[in-house]
Amino acid sequence: MTGHARRSAPGLALPVASSVALSVALAAGCATPAGPEGPQEVRGFSIAPYAIHEACHRLAAGERLDWRYESRMPVHFNIHYHDGPSVVMPISRDASLGDSGIYVATVAHDYCAMWEAGPLGTVIDFAVRPIGAAR
Repeated sequence: MTGHARRSAPGLALPVASSVALSVALAAGCATPAGPEGPQEVRGFSIAPYAIHEACHRLAAGERLDWRYESRMPVHFNIHYHDGPSVVMPISRDASLGDSGIYVATVAHDYCAMWEAGPLGTVIDFAVRPIGAAR
C-alpha cells in the first residue's frame, strides 16, 4: 500500500480503488485467519521490507479488541474490517514505533490488526486479545 493515502478518520471507509489495493496487499501478506481463537502474543516477529502481517479475530457488536505493539522500525498500523467493496479503518497509525488501546466493535465483523513494514523491514512484538462485551 505504499504510495496510497492511509489516513482515515474513525470509521471512514476507503474508496474502492484503495480497497482493491488493500485486498491485494492482504492476500500477499501473512494473515492469521479470523476465528474464535484466543489471544495472540508474539515477540520478535520479523516483517520483510514492504510486507504486511495481520492478526484477525471475529468480534460481535460490543465485544472489544485489546491490542498493543512495539516495532524496531516505523510501521503503518491499522485495525480494519471489510464492508462490501470498502475497507473500514477505525484505527490507523502512520510511521509508528508502538501504540496500544482497546477497540470496541460497533458491528459484528472479522477485525484485523495489520502492520506494514517500510523499506528496511522490521521486528515487532505484539499482542491482540479479544474480550467479551462489557456487562
